[in-house]
Amino acid sequence: MSALADLGIVFGRVAFAMLFVVNTAALLGWVERKQSAIMQDRIGANRASILGFRVLGLFHPIADAIKMLTKEDFRPARADRVLFALAPFVSVFFGLVAFASIPFGDTLRVAGREVPLQAVTLNVGVLYVFAMLSLGVYGVMMAGWSSANNYALLGGQRAAALMISAEIAIGASIMGVVMVYGSLDLMDIVRGQGALLFGWIPAWGIVTQPLAFVLFVTAGIAATKRIPFDTPEGESEIIGYFVEYSGMKFGMFLMADLVETTVIAGLTTSLFLGGWQVPYLVAEGFRFPWGAALALPHLLVVLLQVGAFVTKVSAMIFFMMLVRWTLPRFRYDQAMRLGWLGLFPLSILNIVLTGLLLLLWGARA
Repeated sequence: MSALADLGIVFGRVAFAMLFVVNTAALLGWVERKQSAIMQDRIGANRASILGFRVLGLFHPIADAIKMLTKEDFRPARADRVLFALAPFVSVFFGLVAFASIPFGDTLRVAGREVPLQAVTLNVGVLYVFAMLSLGVYGVMMAGWSSANNYALLGGQRAAALMISAEIAIGASIMGVVMVYGSLDLMDIVRGQGALLFGWIPAWGIVTQPLAFVLFVTAGIAATKRIPFDTPEGESEIIGYFVEYSGMKFGMFLMADLVETTVIAGLTTSLFLGGWQVPYLVAEGFRFPWGAALALPHLLVVLLQVGAFVTKVSAMIFFMMLVRWTLPRFRYDQAMRLGWLGLFPLSILNIVLTGLLLLLWGARA
């Protein structure tokens, strides 16, 4: 019975994380339309209805899914049959599993058990996330090469080069965070951000590593291959790596980009925005710097933590969408120059500065 309970707990943790990512990615198609409409002073998606109800256009993602499922599944005559079919699944799969080690809460105590609110507990969670995101490049390269189309191949090469430059900058930018909090475990990093600087300032990553935050968010947007870094599918220059795809396979590439957006938002939240931390909220309730305290039930504390994580991820996605509908597309050479001559050197500088400051802080202590 105990083994079944443990299996159920593991299944529940994984199911929550996966359903959160999938549902968020599915909803982002609607969010993108409505947010762009607000920014451009128009109504946006509101035509699809069920029994006369439109519900702010929320039925449009359902209409899109039906349309993609019913469209012809076209495959070029000279395409590689296996790799062509496998590419969209590879892109979506590695995007989904990357979210597995991102914590969405602290620890839930239920029936005498302590359940970490994290799909997979790893002491090298940061490395795991970036390993999974990096493997996603195989999906776009497989799509470009297997399509037997020179434009698709060029789009795949651009996507691979962009993702590599962005992910190297991402990896270098978070080294400062790892140095400050002394762990590669995302749960430990989030717990470390619950400390208070000078007795009242939450030690979130955005406070302790402001330069790394800017570099990480910029490189993260580039890793999602979306405007202003959508050179792999720039219609004015080339046709992207999925030009030969139709139907649901095309939809899966779109979903992969939205899943990666959710993963980057979740990772930014965990590394720089305190993750599930709520200022002055501890396991017993609120404890304020001026001495006041407010006791709360354990379940309410957990719900506040999960709610804080979801709110911060939503805010980061809103910001990334804001950038998407504000900035024009970079030229390919500009995107590469930004990655290799801008983000990467600044990330190395941030590592050096962080090391010097930690040495000075240790000597002072």
